[in-house]
Amino acid sequence: MRILAIDPGTKRVGVALSDPTATIAQALTTMQAEPASTLPARIAQLARESEAARIVVGLPKRLDGSRGPEAKAAQLLADAIRAESGLPVELVDERLTTVAAERSLIADGVRRAKRRLSIDRVAATLMLQAHLDRRRAG
Repeated sequence: MRILAIDPGTKRVGVALSDPTATIAQALTTMQAEPASTLPARIAQLARESEAARIVVGLPKRLDGSRGPEAKAAQLLADAIRAESGLPVELVDERLTTVAAERSLIADGVRRAKRRLSIDRVAATLMLQAHLDRRRAG
C-alpha cells in the first residue's frame, strides 16, 4: 500500500511517496501551492497516478505543541483532499522536518538556490519516513 505525503506550504508543497510495502519514503515532487482552490484536486490526481491508498498531510504544530493558523490551514487542506480523493487522509506532526531537511541538504553540499527548490520534497520525505517507521513500530 503506497502512502502519499504532503508537506504543505504557502508557496510550495512538498510531496513524497512510499514504496508499495510502505517501508521506504522517497521524494516525489514539489507543487506550487497556488492557486489554492485547485490544490486538493491536483493532489488527489497525483494520488491516483501514484496508486496511493492513503495520504498523510503534515501538521505544522508549534514547538510547544500548540496549533497556530498554519495548522488550521493544514487541517482544511486535509479535509479538502479527503473530499476530493475519497482516500483516508491523516494529519501527522511535521515539526522540525524543514529544519532537518535543510541541514541534510547543506551537509550534502547543495547550494542555496537548489536547496530552496528541493527542501519541501525532502521535508515531505523525512515526515513520511518517520510516519512509516512509527507505523511499523506499532
